[in-house]
Amino acid sequence: MQVAVIGATGMLGGPVTHELIHAGFSIRIIARDVVKAVRLFPNTQVVAGDLRSVEGLVTALAGVEVVYLNLSIRQTEKQAEFHTEGQGLWHLIEAARQAGVRRIAYLSSIVMRYQGMNGFRWWAFDVKQEAVRLIKASGIAFSIFYPSCFIDSINQTQRAGRFVLLVGRSTVCPWYISASDYGKQVVRALQIAKPGQNQEYVVQGPEAMTQHEAAERFVRAYRKESLTLLTTPPLLLKSGRLFSAQADYGWHITEAINHYPEVFEAGQTWADLGKPQTTIEHVAAELSSAVHGREPK
Repeated sequence: MQVAVIGATGMLGGPVTHELIHAGFSIRIIARDVVKAVRLFPNTQVVAGDLRSVEGLVTALAGVEVVYLNLSIRQTEKQAEFHTEGQGLWHLIEAARQAGVRRIAYLSSIVMRYQGMNGFRWWAFDVKQEAVRLIKASGIAFSIFYPSCFIDSINQTQRAGRFVLLVGRSTVCPWYISASDYGKQVVRALQIAKPGQNQEYVVQGPEAMTQHEAAERFVRAYRKESLTLLTTPPLLLKSGRLFSAQADYGWHITEAINHYPEVFEAGQTWADLGKPQTTIEHVAAELSSAVHGREPK
């Protein structure tokens, strides 16, 4: 099966791409930064492509059966700007129709369901919800994944030097999952998908915990250097929203993650795609080994 990946160089797209390659799929990476993609995946086909150009995407998707999308809204992105999950996705769907793509696989979000709860509204969640609607209305078979929080984000989006940053305290318990386990589930979904069959899967890890519990476990298990948790009040982000798009993003996503009442919904996902096994301790140990010059297992 020829699978094209858009977003392969990102925190989540990278592990999914590695799992697709390991599973034996024929992979074509479509990237704006071809040099970076080639550096990360030196033995994989990489072609230039941009979600702003339908014509370029049609060429890049020639011969592809499935396209996997790992898109995101940047922290500095403003509502009036171009969105990869908005106009970009519309271009991708049009190009996929012209190129004869048979399936679109898409990384969505479970926390976007917080939209409308407790009076919460955020344009970014409108974009994400509209993206799901566009894919479902495209006439192309789809596989949509709705993940909980990723363990990997503790070391990347929440990490600043030797600090792991947390905003406020929350009693809700996301079901943390590793990007590699998610990648394995994407592989399995594509392997079992029948022609024309639509798939929707809630993606959750092996155990639920608060953000502070997750961060504390990561810090204890990380061996390369001593890390420190730093908790800041949400008011600091909220006060900077009018002056910084990044602060506005941070406040909204934190507000949603801290309050979305997540419950376990991944029973069917585990039955179809396998139960995730990777714990926070496993991820921390692998990262510790990698920075010592050894590749994670």
